Amino acid sequence: MHDVVIIGGGPAGLTAGIYAARGGLKTLLCEGKILGGQIVLSYEVENYPGFPQGISGMELIENFTKQVEKFGVEMSYEGVVKIDDDRECKSVHLTNGTCIKTKTIIIASGASSNKLGCPGEKKFTGKGVSYCATCDGAFFRNKTVAVIGGGDSAIEEALYLTNLAKKVYIIHRRNQLRAIKILQDRAEKNSKIEFIFNHIVKEVQGDKLVNGLMLKNTQTGELTRLPIDGVFVYIGVTPNTMFVKDLIKLDEEGYILTDEKMETNVEGIFAAGDIRSTPLRQVITAASDGAIAASSAQKYIESKF
Repeated sequence: MHDVVIIGGGPAGLTAGIYAARGGLKTLLCEGKILGGQIVLSYEVENYPGFPQGISGMELIENFTKQVEKFGVEMSYEGVVKIDDDRECKSVHLTNGTCIKTKTIIIASGASSNKLGCPGEKKFTGKGVSYCATCDGAFFRNKTVAVIGGGDSAIEEALYLTNLAKKVYIIHRRNQLRAIKILQDRAEKNSKIEFIFNHIVKEVQGDKLVNGLMLKNTQTGELTRLPIDGVFVYIGVTPNTMFVKDLIKLDEEGYILTDEKMETNVEGIFAAGDIRSTPLRQVITAASDGAIAASSAQKYIESKF
């Protein structure tokens, strides 16, 4: 019987592990993919406190992981397929068939950016392809970038990028944006933004770094090449909540609803980080969520066991 099982090894899960283990809880962290989550894709993180010269996403997560190991968190590199709630005892079912019994669960499995699915995207991720303008926008000062998407996130990030880049293309597969009108108005008035409607990305091109996109006109089928230095993809994200959708209360977009203590609707189950319905998804907020979730789990155990 574990005191807490943490599902997910990103900043929220790793921080929860540090706080839980340091608090004396028997802690297991399960991560079926790569430790660190989406932040490991960032070439440099400049907005995490304590690193005035910046630090790569990979190096930052390595530091997180060293602290997790220091406090003796047990690690499992199996994914989680299902969790069961039997009041005081929870069951976590792993991809290898193992069933883990635990007093509490912290869900920190994050959200995954939707991908273009075209040639070159994976090859140049972190080398000109990004899914976070706040994380990577500063690397494109005075350069030309493209933002893929037409929703609120795409337009908000395009407007943010105009503070850094010299030119921002917004590429959308439809003939009009889906973003709210106030964002559309701001984008249309911004002299650095140029819209390319009715186009999709067929290929991300480059040498060592991205240097262009091959676009396809959705109406005529015509192919054109657009020279750029970077591309930011905002065609939606998918919260990794499929394995709890029948147990945990979610919002309309599929994110887990919690209170300020990171408690879900199920007693003894908490959520932290990008998996949670929250106004900001950054490393610092994920880490904060993880600390609160671990503290709440410890107080729950002290009151129930």
